[in-house]
Amino acid sequence: MKTSEVTEQEVTPDHQTPSWMEHARCRGGASTQFFPSDGAGVDRARKVCAECPVKTKCLEYALTYRVEHGVWGGCSERERRRILSRRRAQAIPQ
Repeated sequence: MKTSEVTEQEVTPDHQTPSWMEHARCRGGASTQFFPSDGAGVDRARKVCAECPVKTKCLEYALTYRVEHGVWGGCSERERRRILSRRRAQAIPQ
Protein backbone atom coordinates (compact mmCIF):
# COMPACT_ATOMS: atom_id res chain seq x y z
CA MET A 1 0.00 0.00 0.00
CA LYS A 2 1.36 3.44 -0.91
CA THR A 3 1.31 6.61 1.11
CA SER A 4 -1.58 8.79 -0.04
CA GLU A 5 -0.64 11.66 -2.29
CA VAL A 6 -3.05 14.12 -0.71
CA THR A 7 -2.12 17.78 -0.60
CA GLU A 8 -3.33 20.45 1.80
CA GLN A 9 -5.22 22.08 -1.08
CA GLU A 10 -7.21 18.91 -1.71
CA VAL A 11 -8.51 18.77 1.85
CA THR A 12 -8.92 22.50 2.50
CA PRO A 13 -12.25 23.85 1.19
CA ASP A 14 -11.85 26.86 -1.11
CA HIS A 15 -8.08 26.30 -0.91
CA GLN A 16 -7.92 28.70 2.06
CA THR A 17 -5.67 27.58 4.91
CA PRO A 18 -7.47 27.94 8.25
CA SER A 19 -5.58 30.27 10.60
CA TRP A 20 -5.25 27.64 13.33
CA MET A 21 -3.08 25.54 11.01
CA GLU A 22 -0.28 28.06 11.45
CA HIS A 23 0.02 26.94 15.08
CA ALA A 24 0.01 23.21 14.32
CA ARG A 25 2.97 21.22 15.54
CA CYS A 26 3.17 19.48 12.17
CA ARG A 27 3.47 22.73 10.22
CA GLY A 28 6.56 22.79 8.06
CA GLY A 29 7.19 19.07 8.49
CA ALA A 30 6.88 16.34 5.92
CA SER A 31 3.18 16.00 5.15
CA THR A 32 3.74 12.38 4.11
CA GLN A 33 4.29 11.57 7.80
CA PHE A 34 0.58 12.19 8.38
CA PHE A 35 -0.54 9.98 5.50
CA PRO A 36 1.11 6.71 6.59
CA SER A 37 0.59 3.33 5.01
CA ASP A 38 0.94 1.27 8.19
CA GLY A 39 0.16 1.22 11.91
CA ALA A 40 3.70 2.21 12.89
CA GLY A 41 3.37 5.33 10.76
CA VAL A 42 0.07 6.20 12.43
CA ASP A 43 1.75 5.88 15.84
CA ARG A 44 4.57 8.22 14.76
CA ALA A 45 2.07 10.80 13.54
CA ARG A 46 0.08 10.53 16.78
CA LYS A 47 3.21 11.35 18.79
CA VAL A 48 3.47 14.67 16.95
CA CYS A 49 -0.24 15.34 17.49
CA ALA A 50 -0.14 14.44 21.18
CA GLU A 51 1.32 17.79 22.25
CA CYS A 52 -0.12 19.94 19.49
CA PRO A 53 -1.91 23.08 20.71
CA VAL A 54 -4.52 22.85 17.92
CA LYS A 55 -5.16 19.09 18.08
CA THR A 56 -8.88 19.53 18.86
CA LYS A 57 -9.42 22.07 16.07
CA CYS A 58 -7.57 19.79 13.67
CA LEU A 59 -9.76 16.81 14.54
CA GLU A 60 -12.96 18.86 14.28
CA TYR A 61 -11.84 20.18 10.90
CA ALA A 62 -11.29 16.64 9.62
CA LEU A 63 -14.67 15.53 10.97
CA THR A 64 -16.53 18.56 9.61
CA TYR A 65 -15.06 18.28 6.12
CA ARG A 66 -15.07 14.46 6.12
CA VAL A 67 -11.35 14.20 5.41
CA GLU A 68 -10.90 10.56 4.48
CA HIS A 69 -7.12 10.20 4.48
CA GLY A 70 -4.34 10.66 6.99
CA VAL A 71 -3.96 11.37 10.68
CA TRP A 72 -5.77 14.51 11.82
CA GLY A 73 -6.00 15.60 15.44
CA GLY A 74 -4.29 12.38 16.47
CA CYS A 75 -6.96 10.15 14.89
CA SER A 76 -6.70 7.77 11.96
CA GLU A 77 -9.31 7.45 9.23
CA ARG A 78 -10.92 4.51 11.02
CA GLU A 79 -11.08 6.37 14.34
CA ARG A 80 -12.71 9.38 12.69
CA ARG A 81 -15.32 7.15 11.05
CA ARG A 82 -16.15 5.70 14.48
CA ILE A 83 -16.46 9.18 16.01
CA LEU A 84 -18.82 10.26 13.22
CA SER A 85 -20.85 7.08 13.59
CA ARG A 86 -21.24 7.65 17.35
CA ARG A 87 -22.24 11.27 16.79
CA ARG A 88 -24.88 10.25 14.26
CA ALA A 89 -26.25 7.62 16.65
CA GLN A 90 -26.45 10.17 19.47
CA ALA A 91 -28.24 12.65 17.22
CA ILE A 92 -31.05 10.22 16.40
CA PRO A 93 -34.00 10.76 18.77
CA GLN A 94 -34.92 7.61 20.67
